[in-house]
Amino acid sequence: MPSENRPVRIGMIVPSSNTCLEPQSYRILGERTDVTLHFTRINVTRIALDDSSDKQFDAAGMRAAAELLATADVDVIAWNGTSGSWLGAGHDLELVHGISDATGIPATTSTLAYLAAFEAFGTERIGMLTPYTADVNEAVVASYEREGIKTVDHRHLDLSDNESFARVTDAEMLPGSLELAALKPDALIYLCTNLYGANITAEVESRTDVPVLDSVAVTLWHSLKLAGAPLLAPRWGRLLAD
Repeated sequence: MPSENRPVRIGMIVPSSNTCLEPQSYRILGERTDVTLHFTRINVTRIALDDSSDKQFDAAGMRAAAELLATADVDVIAWNGTSGSWLGAGHDLELVHGISDATGIPATTSTLAYLAAFEAFGTERIGMLTPYTADVNEAVVASYEREGIKTVDHRHLDLSDNESFARVTDAEMLPGSLELAALKPDALIYLCTNLYGANITAEVESRTDVPVLDSVAVTLWHSLKLAGAPLLAPRWGRLLAD
């Protein structure tokens, strides 16, 4: 935990081609001065279901990145990527245990943050929108099913180049979001930390009364919780104001 004379420091491991999560996380924090964010990157350029893609998320590389963040005396370390949603929650649990064993610092991932948010909201049924390909979405659906989370329906944008995800517009996300919310899931999720889903979270919640969980916001939420820091204003959705 931080000392009284410095802000909470959150360390985040970032996919190298991600251009969304750093600026978006700072936008969500707004004018707060009691929390600072600190980033290091690992090489991630492509999302697919094959060995070359999976190797991007190697535990040894994650630990090395975490050890760099630890030199900044951060209070929490987060793998700010959703790979565990198709590789499985067990993969991410092993990852955070390895990080904490190596650094002595509490750790989380975007996938574990989602599972914590699902528990906090009592979520059992979700709608899901991603920029990924259909087979990645199906792997995510199966992985969540093993965790007791049913996907009532999902949408995918058929992209695999990670850098391209951040170029998806609000207008491209909104129609599918409203279609999924109309099915009345317990929550709608935007699964990808390089997708600007937080931009439309409050609008979709207001129009549909369905909670919306964006990956960037969810990872920041769980990091704040682990650090014992206060949450945020409702501008970015119900979760961060809970």
